[in-house]
Amino acid sequence: MYFSSGLTPEFIDSRRLVQRSPGMPPPKIAVRTRSLRMPLRKALMAAADLGVSGVELDVRSEIPYRDFTQTAIRQLRTQLADMRLTVSAVTFVTRRGYNVMEELDRRVEATRQVMKLARALGTDIVVNQIGLIPEAADSTDWALLVEVLRDLGNYGQHAGALLCAETGSEAGPALRKLLDELPQGALGVALDPGQLVVNGFDPQEAASTLAPFVRHVYAIDGVRDRARGRGTQVRLGRGSVDFPAVFAALEECDYRGSVTVAPVDAEEPVHEAQQAVSYLNNLW
Repeated sequence: MYFSSGLTPEFIDSRRLVQRSPGMPPPKIAVRTRSLRMPLRKALMAAADLGVSGVELDVRSEIPYRDFTQTAIRQLRTQLADMRLTVSAVTFVTRRGYNVMEELDRRVEATRQVMKLARALGTDIVVNQIGLIPEAADSTDWALLVEVLRDLGNYGQHAGALLCAETGSEAGPALRKLLDELPQGALGVALDPGQLVVNGFDPQEAASTLAPFVRHVYAIDGVRDRARGRGTQVRLGRGSVDFPAVFAALEECDYRGSVTVAPVDAEEPVHEAQQAVSYLNNLW
């Protein structure tokens, strides 16, 4: 199913609604506060007005993780409770992947600190880009990546948080190959259908292949210009992602996590978020 740029949530074909088992509630909707392009306090208020249940916080650029004292954590959790919001996930995007030796120890230690912070904020999901996955499973880069992710997985089990690899830099089967090499529960997946399209990969294939490992989902759309060999993220419902098919694949594995909207329009991000929430509600 492909949506043209003129379609809005009201025009979703009812035959393409996501079918859910009787009595099964739809996924909770969250919003990425950073994408609302306003100070955090105002972003939280805007999220509450949208009627979503959760927010995704960026603990690198929005509020650096080092700034979170115990007092700051308590204050933020109180604000969230007053607005009837929870933290669905935290994102911590490092400049390099976990198979790059330069400053690796520092990067791993920072990730561990963010895992503890995530748990203190009431979530068990930490999203990061793990870096390019080597093609050869017998390479030193592959061995290093597996070793580091296994170590972070062990630490996360004690801290009560799971590192989730954000999709987009490789096809679903390539990431699945890495996941199968790791111990169960060592690494999760944050599925970003729009970024997969942007980079020329099939989001439906990725959803089907990675479904057992998906712990976080982004409602982000994208289009690909084959002639130019590049893509771009677009408003939800206006790209080429077949979201009913993606969600159906996740439904096969009883996905229970949040679905996070992240506006791409810098001019009217709140309005775009409203449209995205309506789009998702109409799907379900």
